Amino acid sequence: MVLSRFSQLGARFLKESGIVTGKAQEESSEQKEKITVTFVDKDGEEKVIQVPMGMSMLEAAHENDIELEGACEGSLACSTCHVIVMDMEYYNKLEDPADEENDMLDLAFGLTETSRLGCQVIAKPELDGMRLALPAATRNFAVDGFVPKPH
Repeated sequence: MVLSRFSQLGARFLKESGIVTGKAQEESSEQKEKITVTFVDKDGEEKVIQVPMGMSMLEAAHENDIELEGACEGSLACSTCHVIVMDMEYYNKLEDPADEENDMLDLAFGLTETSRLGCQVIAKPELDGMRLALPAATRNFAVDGFVPKPH
């Protein structure tokens, strides 16, 4: 049947091109490879999470109820998603920060040699096992105690 053949070709095209919709998209994201990342809060409490490839540490933190602020929602307009990569080995596996990220990091509270913005650290296989410390405070120019939630 011609329609059946067309449907098969269309499905094959969508699969091979990476264009996926509906239920197939949900299944694809569930099967997506993940890395293990440990977040360490200001009190030393650790939370180990699984992060899908391609997801930022800011998004991963929000999805796992980790208190990483992200006031600008990843638009490189603040430093509230500042994280500290705890091992130089993993820090060296990251892409060099762009000038815009460095400008924002200059405003971060508790800046260290291995500081990065969580919105700019993207999950990739070589970061499996990475540990990220959350600084004791952030510099948010909003009302004290206000923690924005992602939309």
